[in-house]
Amino acid sequence: MILSGLLRAAAAGAVLLAAPLAHAEGTYEIPAGAHFNKEKLAKIGAFFTNEVATGKIPGAIVLIQQHGKPVYHQAFGVQDEVSKAPITDKTIFRLFSMTKAITAVVSMQLLQEGKYKLDDPVSKYIPSFANVKVGVERKNEDGTKTLELVPPKRPMTVLDLMTHTSGVTYGFYGDSLVRKAYREANIYAGDFDLAEFAERIAKLPLHNQPGALWQYGHSTDILARVMEVATGQKLSTIEREKLLDPLGMKDTTFFVTDPEKQKLMAEPMPNDSDFRVGRINDPTKVKKWESASGGMVSTMADYSRFAQMLLNGGTFEGKTILKPETFKELTTDRVGPGSGVERDYFYFPGDGFGFGLGLGVRTDPGNAKPPPPGDLGELKWDGASGCYFVIDRKQDMFFILLEQTPTERQRIQRTLKQLIYEAMEN
Repeated sequence: MILSGLLRAAAAGAVLLAAPLAHAEGTYEIPAGAHFNKEKLAKIGAFFTNEVATGKIPGAIVLIQQHGKPVYHQAFGVQDEVSKAPITDKTIFRLFSMTKAITAVVSMQLLQEGKYKLDDPVSKYIPSFANVKVGVERKNEDGTKTLELVPPKRPMTVLDLMTHTSGVTYGFYGDSLVRKAYREANIYAGDFDLAEFAERIAKLPLHNQPGALWQYGHSTDILARVMEVATGQKLSTIEREKLLDPLGMKDTTFFVTDPEKQKLMAEPMPNDSDFRVGRINDPTKVKKWESASGGMVSTMADYSRFAQMLLNGGTFEGKTILKPETFKELTTDRVGPGSGVERDYFYFPGDGFGFGLGLGVRTDPGNAKPPPPGDLGELKWDGASGCYFVIDRKQDMFFILLEQTPTERQRIQRTLKQLIYEAMEN
């Protein structure tokens, strides 16, 4: 989730630039076949060493992989300020919204198996969504606002959930009346599973008409409940069988119960423990809810396998996770011009990015001068803890940043990406 200080620019990203790519500046749209300058890559180490030395972050780990081999692989600092244990490929990080990318891929696996269709109404799997209403803010003469509940113009679909255009939102950001209703509903109270959580969401108004606005929120959790109903299995079982075991992602899970594994968990700085997602996210405490939108943990050893699968177009070590046509569906922008989808202040994919069926997809240079670094077709996502990944198929390259630093993440992510692309040469 990109809660950037540049959100207003992100909202303007709906407008495609007409300037020819040949005029793009800086490190944007590097010709294919670029390689890395090792001396320039060293600036990454200098940057993170300073971040640790100045007490901004406890530590981080960075992997850049190109043509199937590590180009840069370095850990910095410690996994937590108490144990001072060094970060390794086995250090466990809370992924927060990078969980969504895993859910997205598994949802596509079920789609290609015919478990559901994109145009299926959500109410086919969760009947209570047949009665959902849309919250429309009305301004009164005295300047106050009231929420009017109106029927949806069409049913919410599986596609709406995958593209975050369902109208389902989060309650921990923004000040709209619908988001306020989410906060007041106390939707995280008690011990509940995905089935109960979906029922709680269905009682709340939608933030917008289905298909009308890219709206970050619990769409992925509702999608996960559809996946459970369609298969008759719980989410963790589906993901383990379909994706995690085939990729060898042994330490990617929702909960960490092994005391020895708990010692491997990365923690933020003591004064930076609030992840600002409206709830406590402690994977050492087992609960019924398996949060498909933000509840998983992983390691660099694991997530690099997932990233390589995406870079390969859906295959890994001879295993086909996604068929070519399914991978294309996943990575094709669905919210750009002509889609009918609007982008407001909180358009988290950011300037220059569209959105596929669960991943940000770079579609244009964006409005910044010079454009931010990268290539068209770039796939990406990140999370509230600072974890971040980019898939650049043009350069046959991906990079992953794992860290636990909610307040510093935006600046660090932007700097890392700039340093990586500045180190590329043809």
